[in-house]
Amino acid sequence: MKKTGLLLSLSMLVAFTFGCSNNSEPGSSSTGSPAKSGDVELKFMMWGNQAHMDVYNKLIEGFEKENPGIQVTMESVPFTDYQQKISVLAAGKSLPDIAWVSERMVPQFKSNGILADVSEFKNDAAFKLDDYIPSTLDLFRDGDQLLGLPFSTPPMVMFYNKTLFDKANLTDPNTLAKEGKWTWAEFEKSAKALTNKDAQSRVYGVNFFRDWKTWVALSSYSWSNGSGPFNKDITEFTWNDQYGVETFEMLERMMFTDESHPKAGEQVSFDAGNVGMFFDVYSYVSKAREIKDFEWSIAPTPSGSQGSVPMLGQAGYTLFKDSKHPEEAKKLLKYFASEAGIQATSTFFVPPRTSVLNSDEFINQPNNPSKEHIVQAVIDEMPKARIIPGHVNWQNIDNSILQGFDRLFGKVAPANENLKKISEEVNALMKQ
Repeated sequence: MKKTGLLLSLSMLVAFTFGCSNNSEPGSSSTGSPAKSGDVELKFMMWGNQAHMDVYNKLIEGFEKENPGIQVTMESVPFTDYQQKISVLAAGKSLPDIAWVSERMVPQFKSNGILADVSEFKNDAAFKLDDYIPSTLDLFRDGDQLLGLPFSTPPMVMFYNKTLFDKANLTDPNTLAKEGKWTWAEFEKSAKALTNKDAQSRVYGVNFFRDWKTWVALSSYSWSNGSGPFNKDITEFTWNDQYGVETFEMLERMMFTDESHPKAGEQVSFDAGNVGMFFDVYSYVSKAREIKDFEWSIAPTPSGSQGSVPMLGQAGYTLFKDSKHPEEAKKLLKYFASEAGIQATSTFFVPPRTSVLNSDEFINQPNNPSKEHIVQAVIDEMPKARIIPGHVNWQNIDNSILQGFDRLFGKVAPANENLKKISEEVNALMKQ
């Protein structure tokens, strides 16, 4: 695979992530105590909103108390600007010491060799690296090196409006899943039954898209039938098969025949109460907790012939090689990624540490779904979940697939012809 220049390649990172909560606020802000003369100043960059920053302010305060002489400055950059910001800093050799990264960014950063190895953490018994679910570290492994640590590993779940299910006299998805009956056929049937086409009380049975770009939610249909959009090492686009065609035809049917799915550009919101089912990563629960007007919960994604297979989003911490204070930066990373640090951030994120994932503090947060439903839709599903691996040419690949969805939304071509065109374009991009 050819390497492009650092500035160009970093600017081609994907423009969205599933790794953590999507409620980023506009603008950029910084916090942290001003460094005193002689102090070490560490810079930490992330794309979180104010609520995330509040959590990290407390963590930073604790870290600074335990490590006098080290000051931490935090900067939050909106995710839409994050890649460009990193590109500029990398070109100027002024990257932060520690930063958030999404699953899509890691392959690009690996390719450019800018990530620091933290595999020595396994020798620190107090850190308990073996508490991490092993599969959550795979993204950050490069041979014998460990180039980061996850803090958020949310599987895709299905948020559903239980009030609408009850009103339609439908069995809820969790009950069906427990009985082994929550299939894609049952899902489509439920979506149609939940739909109300009356203009004054319009209800859509389902919405797959957070922002009309999150097409990866639809990957679960193919995965659950033993296929997928890409092969395992993301060197070939494989959605141009029976299950890819069935995926596109299902969405077309819902949009244009049953009218159980909104059409592209329509502004609908699960938390407004007019969507029966909504696919997003578990991190969306931090927003759903604010819902007061109806009863809701989460359920696993529907099953195909191979069972249920949700998409797994991931976000983590990385250190950069050009840090002027590598040892102090490692201390901060250990503090953020410790059991206590992961417990603190589990207010918003699905924790990668087994001890925290199964803790009452994570499960029993105010206005959370029931423990039974969290176990069924999140904890039991995580071992089945798949990460769509990144690619150095991901932005162009993603844009090509989105153009295919635009053709679907505009009813420009049948599913098989549409996917054939996407396949030709994407496979050419993968060879660049």
